[in-house]
Amino acid sequence: MRFIAPLTLAAILGLPSAAHADPQDYVHEPNVEYGEREIDFKAGTWQLKGDETVRESGASLGFGWGGTPWWFTEAYLKYEKAGGEAAKYDAFEWENLFQLTEHNQYWADVGLFIELELPKEHATEGYELAFGPLFQKDIGAWRMNANLLFEHRYRGAEQESNAMEMGYQLQAKTRIAHNLEAGVQAFGEMGPWRHWEPKDEQSHRIGPALFGKVKLGEGREAIRWNAGYLWGATDGSPRNSFRLQAEYEF
Repeated sequence: MRFIAPLTLAAILGLPSAAHADPQDYVHEPNVEYGEREIDFKAGTWQLKGDETVRESGASLGFGWGGTPWWFTEAYLKYEKAGGEAAKYDAFEWENLFQLTEHNQYWADVGLFIELELPKEHATEGYELAFGPLFQKDIGAWRMNANLLFEHRYRGAEQESNAMEMGYQLQAKTRIAHNLEAGVQAFGEMGPWRHWEPKDEQSHRIGPALFGKVKLGEGREAIRWNAGYLWGATDGSPRNSFRLQAEYEF
């Protein structure tokens, strides 16, 4: 549970979610609420560069549970919509978050993220494993997050390479009103972790984000949400994207 030195070194050397990005991707935070249950909805859409008529969208619906003070698990179904096609079921994902340190115990809070995805067409697409360290630090009124994630696809008939892909997530936010925060988010995919893609083929997206919470009663029941509008910073990035996450916690 105390892997501070190696994970900290990885963050310092890397900082640059997973390589197979989705429009509804969100920033993982290394925080676990023991016993909390949630219904989680995520959605996103982006416009591809080079053809402004093409827009890809995705959504997911899941159920999560804080099984221990240091482990949170969630299972969800993913859907996708490409261009003028109808929305269709895409994959089942099982996500696990491990909180490795107590809040403010060390210079940064540390967590570990592990996710297994089973695509609908797994006979040809195989299955995917994503994992990586999560870092969080409070600096004055700001909360900073930096995640370094890796992804590998296994046993896909259409698989061209077994290379492990690398990506990152960055986030900074601060309170601007009661139960309302504002900040910035960034997502990127670099390519194979040992040999990154040329810069114009990498995907980097950055933009402003809002975060809010609505209490429902006196217990832990609440609706927590966040949304971001991102611009592509390279030729290999979507031109623009919008993402939204809403959680019903109880």
